[in-house]
Amino acid sequence: MAEPRPFRVVDLPGVGPTALLVFAGLYAPIVTLVVYSFNAAPSVATWDGFTFAWYLKAWHNDAVMNAAANSLIIASLAALLSTVLATLAALGTTRRPAFFGITAIYAAINQPLMVPEIVTAVALLIVIAAIKAATGYSGLGYLVVAHTAFCIPFAYLPIRARLEGMDLTLETAAADLYASPWQSFRFVTLPQLTPGILAGWMLAFVTSLDDVVITEFIKSPGQDTLPTYMLGQLRRAMTPDINALSAALLGLTLVLLSGFFLLSRRKS
Repeated sequence: MAEPRPFRVVDLPGVGPTALLVFAGLYAPIVTLVVYSFNAAPSVATWDGFTFAWYLKAWHNDAVMNAAANSLIIASLAALLSTVLATLAALGTTRRPAFFGITAIYAAINQPLMVPEIVTAVALLIVIAAIKAATGYSGLGYLVVAHTAFCIPFAYLPIRARLEGMDLTLETAAADLYASPWQSFRFVTLPQLTPGILAGWMLAFVTSLDDVVITEFIKSPGQDTLPTYMLGQLRRAMTPDINALSAALLGLTLVLLSGFFLLSRRKS
């Protein structure tokens, strides 16, 4: 007697065409944007040949370069700080027995993921506005702090997942050989944890680089990042160089997310 075939969702009628329609709806606009970023015509209504002119125009635009520099500085620092804090939090919540209040700690760390981003933005605005009024300082440091607070859970998740998947045998063996806790972490835990740390940094970097809501609430005049600059330009008129900027930002994001995916899959 033949064994019954296992149930598979893909065998249901209409699943294939529905999936194709969903993917087409998701990715057709993105593909269209990338294609028209190379359009020689200034309008998306017509195609007038292939060109890199809009990329060159964006490259020689001082406002674009300043916004891009702000984005890279803020994203790099926020990713670094959030990854360090997320690593410490992951070690504190996974390398010890469960204790009373650990659920509340998980909730506190992941709070930016659980509430609408605009709520986090308003809360940060209230605190940072008070600090600005008290100190008179209005530099990029506030954006770095705000992005760091928002990016911590994004870095924490892959680092914690990596720690939970690591075998404790080597750490136990190091302790049996009289290694100090620091030596055990430096020579045993950290090398195994490095792929998770790098993946967390990449995810935090992409999250900070693409952020609009928190940046709009916190930034001072003249502190546009690339996403907020593009949003401001779109309010005036849709120009082809915005397509080029969007395509370039998409390409950078895809590269970093591909690296995150590969590092997350790494076993050793």
